[in-house]
Amino acid sequence: MYALFHRRKLVATALTLLVGAAVTIGCGGGSSSATSPAPTPTSPAPTPSSPGDVTGVVADNHPDPHVAVITAAQLSAGAALTLDIANSRHSHIVTLSAAEITQIAAHSRVSVISSVSTHSDGTEPHSHRVTFN
Repeated sequence: MYALFHRRKLVATALTLLVGAAVTIGCGGGSSSATSPAPTPTSPAPTPSSPGDVTGVVADNHPDPHVAVITAAQLSAGAALTLDIANSRHSHIVTLSAAEITQIAAHSRVSVISSVSTHSDGTEPHSHRVTFN
């Protein structure tokens, strides 16, 4: 659990650096900063942290991004899975069926909608589409 937390933090930090400080985006219906001419609708997928891991692309992501990683062990198990794609401000849950995990392991594209959550201040209820492969 400790290593998973640090791996997610490392991936989130790397993604933040890649996206850059100039990109400021809001969630579904939110407004973007005046310094950004247009919101970026989808975050780039960060590089998986271990061989065989699959990282999903989180649409309408935040500057403090949500990261969705399915480990190689979870893919091999082929069981239904619930991912918590929390960032430092709020959390979303992504639920994947056993059939969806099998499809992802076979390198098929699978897209799901996360749970609805608000920002830490209670504003802007929203969800995110997460696409694997």
